[in-house]
Amino acid sequence: MSRDTETKYRAVTAFQRRIANPVTRRLPLQTLLETTGRVSGLPRRTPVGGRRVGDSFWLVSEFGERSQYVRNIAADPRVRVRLRGRWHTGTARLLPDDDPLARLRVLPRLNSAAVRALGSRPGLLTVRIDLDR
Repeated sequence: MSRDTETKYRAVTAFQRRIANPVTRRLPLQTLLETTGRVSGLPRRTPVGGRRVGDSFWLVSEFGERSQYVRNIAADPRVRVRLRGRWHTGTARLLPDDDPLARLRVLPRLNSAAVRALGSRPGLLTVRIDLDR
């Protein structure tokens, strides 16, 4: 990984962890992804953007396997997603063979633009959450 990419990763994740996420987590209609911490076992809530399509919720992780919530999913794929203020349980699947740039074209524009701007292109990763009925 280049030095510029590493610097960008550290700056973006520090901003998200300390400023953006604590604020947006409190917004009543913000979509949240709740994973189980792989070390602590505690619930971890992360604001995400994506779209529900039928019984699945799709999103693209801007830092792929480096994202903490992706690492938590790899350890335990059972998750909850808050959509429009309502919680849904489901099973997350990491899809490294999916084209994340093509996926971003069908997800909400504002979030997709942020993922493209803040993320690292070789590190983008599609995540599908199959929601329980």
